[in-house]
Amino acid sequence: MTPGLLLAILLLDLLLGDPHGWPHPIIWIGKLIEKIEDWIREIHLQKKIAGVVLVICVVSITAIAMTLALQIAAGFGGWLAWLLTLWAGWSCLALRSLHRESQLVIDELERGDLDAARQSLSMIVGRETAQLDEGGILKATLETVAENSSDGVIAPLFYLLLGGPVFGMVYKAVSTLDSMVGYKNDKYRDFGWAGARLDDLLNYIPARLTGFLFVAAAFPLKLNGFGALQVMLRDAGKHASPNAGWPEAAAAGALNLQLGGPAVYFGRTSEKPYFGDPGLRVTCKHYRQLIKLLYLSTLFAVLLGLLLLGGL
Repeated sequence: MTPGLLLAILLLDLLLGDPHGWPHPIIWIGKLIEKIEDWIREIHLQKKIAGVVLVICVVSITAIAMTLALQIAAGFGGWLAWLLTLWAGWSCLALRSLHRESQLVIDELERGDLDAARQSLSMIVGRETAQLDEGGILKATLETVAENSSDGVIAPLFYLLLGGPVFGMVYKAVSTLDSMVGYKNDKYRDFGWAGARLDDLLNYIPARLTGFLFVAAAFPLKLNGFGALQVMLRDAGKHASPNAGWPEAAAAGALNLQLGGPAVYFGRTSEKPYFGDPGLRVTCKHYRQLIKLLYLSTLFAVLLGLLLLGGL
């Protein structure tokens, strides 16, 4: 990964996001997971062993396919390998799409269309949204933006810097595995455990990095930087996930809000912990502040990357 490529990947994501209908490797990875899952279930392995086999197959095929594609492209010329790396890196990032999809929820809320806002929210969160009021919709939107700041932006940048498009695609394959089979229900509790645990491992550093980037970005934005640090260090460990609490708690502290709390999944209420202290009523203004926090944190991450690559 070169400084120029890193900047080109970020610029392409900012300009185009994730255009509907364009070829996208994450869709192909999703189909690969479905095919391998069907095959593994037909051979009736013990569920946890089957989950390990699924992870090994998906990660290996993804890494080999990306490596071979780069080698083939390099055989036709460096320019083609550069374009392939650009496309793969762009496919790993979700900065613009995270902003766009969450903004749809806020736009519908500001129009007073709660049903449409609930429907748009259901496309970006795992919880049930049908009974959420305006405050619940806003909180869920803020929580998913904060959490996906790590999963969709900082973590892909981290792995692209660490190992180029091969590492970036492997990270996205594991993330897709977790989103497809990482549920704690009867069907996937054992089968999806390996993918979920590997996802936890790969997100360990990026989630904490995201939290500290939120803290750093809060100061120039005149948000509560010290509060972000205090709440993050105090509350991050409350989350059932070893990683998701870091950006969520940092965001809560920066915005002087309390996020988290009970949520409904698959018809059951999950008593999730709270992050931050009771304070302000959540409003659309807090969403816009969080989006600024997301973009400035991403800028800081890219600047760190350029320093590591010698581009500054």
